[in-house]
Amino acid sequence: MGKVCVIGAGSSGIASCQVLQARGIDFDCFETGSGVGGNWRYDNDNGMSSAYRSLFINTSRRMMQYASYPMPDGYPDYPHHEQIAAYFDDYVDHFGFRDRIRFNTEVERVEPAGVGRWTVTTSDGESRVYEAVFVANGHHWNPKWPDPPFPGQDGFTGEQIHSHHYREPDERFQDKRVLVLGIGNSATDISVEISRVAEMTYLAMRRGAHVIPKYIAGKPTDELAPEWMSHLPFQVTRWFFMRQLKQIQGSMEDYGLPKPDHKLGEAHPTISSDLLPRIGHGRIAPKPNIARIDGGTVRFVDGSSADIDTIVWCTGYRITFPFLDSKVMATEGNHVPLFRRVVHPGRPGLYFIGLVQPLGAIMPIAELQSEWIADVLEGKVALPDAPSMRAEIAAEEAAMRRRYIASTRHTIQVDFHPYMRLLREERKRSEGVLHPLGRSVAAGDATPATTP
Repeated sequence: MGKVCVIGAGSSGIASCQVLQARGIDFDCFETGSGVGGNWRYDNDNGMSSAYRSLFINTSRRMMQYASYPMPDGYPDYPHHEQIAAYFDDYVDHFGFRDRIRFNTEVERVEPAGVGRWTVTTSDGESRVYEAVFVANGHHWNPKWPDPPFPGQDGFTGEQIHSHHYREPDERFQDKRVLVLGIGNSATDISVEISRVAEMTYLAMRRGAHVIPKYIAGKPTDELAPEWMSHLPFQVTRWFFMRQLKQIQGSMEDYGLPKPDHKLGEAHPTISSDLLPRIGHGRIAPKPNIARIDGGTVRFVDGSSADIDTIVWCTGYRITFPFLDSKVMATEGNHVPLFRRVVHPGRPGLYFIGLVQPLGAIMPIAELQSEWIADVLEGKVALPDAPSMRAEIAAEEAAMRRRYIASTRHTIQVDFHPYMRLLREERKRSEGVLHPLGRSVAAGDATPATTP
């Protein structure tokens, strides 16, 4: 077996390193920064972290932890980013592979070197040939600004920043009139925090969302539904959660938020226990989408307007692989056609780890993805042929379009428990045999997430 290259030492990359080392598979891991943890290392010197100072996880630690190394019992249900970064450091040192990571070394090019072989060129000027490449560079580091820009955006007289660059409510927000655009997790966290220091905070959104609290009945929300419940029809568990949410916090319209144009589970959930109270306190004013910007005045599609000093664009991220030629992997519109979200059907030896947006946590998914591909490298399980993989990809993408609202945010969406079952089934595959797994995990016909 040839050597493997792992790109990135974030939460997905170190999961791959742990699995490869445990299997005795030789590997090199390259990390642009000086430490592990990726997005979870605050102000990471690799320049790619989106973590803000007050960030806490929004999936519970028991759902987020690696199967091979649970988080400490003393951790809270929703740890702070500093605790998560410390956990990743402990994980690497516990398994003893820190010396296998080449820090401060960026992968600049990954190029085919014949069938199933890849030449990797790094910033130290060296080129090495590998039998497999695990791409684990993350997908929350290349900020996506409004495209096209809103009318008048270029002439805005205040300050504009992307949420990727937000760190804390500093002087840019003190006693200012701030507009946050978005209704995802970052937008709600940032708007809540800014509202404590700003003169007024406006939260604008293109569509409504179902806001889910971190706790229901005293338990972390993503732990409410046991794994067996994910086998039930999606409509059944959706009804169960919607009924609970209605009883606990009413409807979104009760808080002046727009009625969601989709059902629960048809978009990535927004997790916040603080947003609705801040709206109720009058410190955050919900607004519809922006119509145009006139100097320092933002006009909204409902005809209202507000004078704004600072805009925070929470408009997501572009999936980007700067070291891969677009002929190898194009990512237009965040479309990344991969078999089981991991395997490139036309490029043997090229695997993508952690390239998912789960209704749940990425870390145990990346761990199991790595176990599966290690099985493949060891010849224990087989991959289907390329036409079969492409057919399965097409079926999954069709199911995604049926399940989720159209958005670049949902191109890599998966449901945690169903997707994990799918990976376990792949680990049982024999040569040339497609297991009868039923419909795609994205279809939602039989598979809700723990948090729908």
